[in-house]
Amino acid sequence: MKLWGGRFTRRRDPLFESFSESFSLDQRFVLYDLRVNLAYVEELGRVGVFKPAETRRLAGGLEAIRRSVERNPNWAQGQSSEDVHTWVEAQLEGRIGPLAGKLRTGRSRNDLVATEARLYVKDAIRDLERVLADVLGALLGQARRQARVVMPGYTHLQPAQPILFAHYALAYFQMLWRDAGRLEDCRERADELPMGAGALAGTAYRLDRERLARALGFARAASNSLDVTSDRDFVAELLFACSLIMVHLSRWAEDLIIYSSPGFGFVELADAYATGSSLMPQKKNPDSLELIRGKAATVLGRLTGMLALVKGLPLAYNRDLQEDKGALFSAVDTTREALAIASRVADTLRIHPERMRAATAQGFLTATDLADELVRRGVPFAQAHEQVGKLVRFCAGHERTFADLSAAEAQRFIPAWDSKLRHFAVSPEDAVNRKNVMGGTAPQQVARQISFAQGDLGKLKKRIAGRTLTG
Repeated sequence: MKLWGGRFTRRRDPLFESFSESFSLDQRFVLYDLRVNLAYVEELGRVGVFKPAETRRLAGGLEAIRRSVERNPNWAQGQSSEDVHTWVEAQLEGRIGPLAGKLRTGRSRNDLVATEARLYVKDAIRDLERVLADVLGALLGQARRQARVVMPGYTHLQPAQPILFAHYALAYFQMLWRDAGRLEDCRERADELPMGAGALAGTAYRLDRERLARALGFARAASNSLDVTSDRDFVAELLFACSLIMVHLSRWAEDLIIYSSPGFGFVELADAYATGSSLMPQKKNPDSLELIRGKAATVLGRLTGMLALVKGLPLAYNRDLQEDKGALFSAVDTTREALAIASRVADTLRIHPERMRAATAQGFLTATDLADELVRRGVPFAQAHEQVGKLVRFCAGHERTFADLSAAEAQRFIPAWDSKLRHFAVSPEDAVNRKNVMGGTAPQQVARQISFAQGDLGKLKKRIAGRTLTG
């Protein structure tokens, strides 16, 4: 069965048939297709295009197909068609006869598939927000449990200043919280109805498109038929949101891969999320994290492919857009799975506070605090920076730490050196406590961050719970 053909002979190249089919992908839209068709049929009935008996028979046939699909998860096995829309109409014709030919009255596959893609995106965002909330909850849980653990903070992957591990975990909370906002922004822009736009110019039947939008759970009807039938901005935007989520997870994974190596030993993955070596019995490899990092590249590739797909398309619809679904489904599936694994890794991650604390003795992490204390004593910062830098150079050249210095050695470079300065030099906890400014790593400020994060997470969960599918 074809939804077109009068213009053509029946001679079609089987290779082209195989090349052009999309049923293998867009079969995932089947319930959306049935739902949209049902709402559209009922709207045509309301405005008098269909007789009441026709509306009932069409609606009944569509509902029967829906029940059959929902009862049989393997409904598509052994089925073939040009696309899911063709399959649905063929099934409908098998149930109610020639009346099924009225299903396409006033509509095109162009506005139909655009509507279904938007419904899918809205539901996909809800699913992504749910697993994203799990990751946020796991990071917040680690921050709460390790609220006073001190660790080295790094810039350029070089020791920089002491921070709290909770501050570190909350940094990734903030990244992913922004991602939640991006998903919601994308959902808002996707939340408009294409149906009634026809192939590109609108429909000759006087539908109430706003009523149809409400029936399908859309916030509004699209205002330009030419634009909405070929618009895939919402797909590209969701792919971007997924890509940035994966970039953030990849950065986090890279950190933990480094921190779990024996040279650091700050954290240890649960056995459930690591693997061994077929040759080396001692290995515990962070494969879950490496796969997250690797799959980030796949999602990024989907985004660039989608942008390349649409960059030169003339208005309005072009068959190129058939390729959007492969990118969309792949990116959403991969991101959802990566988030689910990340939440479990984060929740079961074992922290080694003693290793983190010991590492703060290396790399002169308190050097800035020494300079700051000299500034408080009236020394210009440039001069304080110079004095502390020379002291660090001396220690590094003699394989010494600040704790190893005698007062006489330190006073060669910092004339004001005394017991108070030594305390600043050897106490990463004090260095952390002194960063008591909004957003800083001091325990008081981190406690505030935890409180705010808990509130934000609660709002996200409430939003998810209050939203029905495609609602």
